[in-house]
Order: sequence, then C-alpha cells, then structure tokens
Amino acid sequence: MKMLSVRVFLLLVLVSVGLGCRPAASPVVVGERPVSVNGMPMEDAPRQPFKPIPEMSWTRDDGTVQKLKDFHGRVVILDFWATYCAPCIEAIPHLMELERLHGKDDLAVVGLHVGGPEDRPKVPEFVERLNITYDLGTPEDELSRFVFGRETAIPQTAIFGRDGKFIRKIVGFNDKIKEELDRAVADAVGR
Repeated sequence: MKMLSVRVFLLLVLVSVGLGCRPAASPVVVGERPVSVNGMPMEDAPRQPFKPIPEMSWTRDDGTVQKLKDFHGRVVILDFWATYCAPCIEAIPHLMELERLHGKDDLAVVGLHVGGPEDRPKVPEFVERLNITYDLGTPEDELSRFVFGRETAIPQTAIFGRDGKFIRKIVGFNDKIKEELDRAVADAVGR
C-alpha cells in the first residue's frame, strides 16, 4: 500500500512539472466570465478587471506598494511563481536574462509570489539561492484574479506594454514557451 502511495505521488509530481504547478492559494474568482484576449482559450484568458489595470498593485518585499502605472513607458513582465514549482525555478534565470538583455529602462520584471502562507517563509532563502535580481512582491487579489482567469497553473507570465495595456499571458515554462516569451517581449519592447 505504501509503495502505491509513493508511485501516485511521483506521478503527480511528474504531471505538475510537465504542465505547470498549482499555487497553494488560488486567486480569488468572482463569478464573472473571462474575456477572450488575443485568441486565448476562454479558460486561459484574463478576467475582465473590476478596477483599471494601471491601478492594479502588489506589495514589494520591503512593504511598499507598486502599481502597474508606476512603470509607464516600460514593458512589464509580471511572473507569478512559488518556491515549490519546478517550471517557475526554470524560468527565473531566463527572466533575469531578459531584463538584462533589454535593460531596466525598457523592461521591468516583477516576480509575484503566489505560493501561499506556508511557502512564504521559504522565499528569502530561495531568492538568495537563485540570486534573483528583479523586484519581488505579493500580488493583490484583483491582480491575480485578472491575470489567472480560470487557469491556476503556475508559472503564469503576464506581459504589459509601455502604455500599461495587457498584451499577453503565458502559462508554464519550457523551450517552446521560452521562444514565445522572447518574441512577445521583443515585439513589445520594439526591438
């Protein structure tokens, strides 16, 4: 019986690595239907926001609150992640490379932790171990609800244009997704 439990656990781990992870605390969903954005399937599309997108915010690790409008003039990548998520860990070095390649004047990367309260204490050691160089924070519920839609897998990477408008959402991370992300960011930055 114990051997069967181990096998089931390993199967679940493999599925989560292949498809993306699930955050411990799912985003708040208020019964409205998601909109279709850029041809995304309805379950992947962000939900219609309850407040203006530029006003959506997150709390940085130092306690300050930032809003999307604070980055007007730059392309913004919001990456939703957790310490236990293998695809999230794989994406982090690439996100740092994108910010370095395009420069912080053109591209801002912000990592938003959605791993839940039991994962939160692990963040400082995780950040140090991976030497994360971009800003980190915790998203407000409305921002998570807007970006996640009905899809709760992580990582989820949302790209916003220089004008603050939502451009694209990408779920998961692998070589194909890396190429999609690179193209979307290059188009948004204008290079």
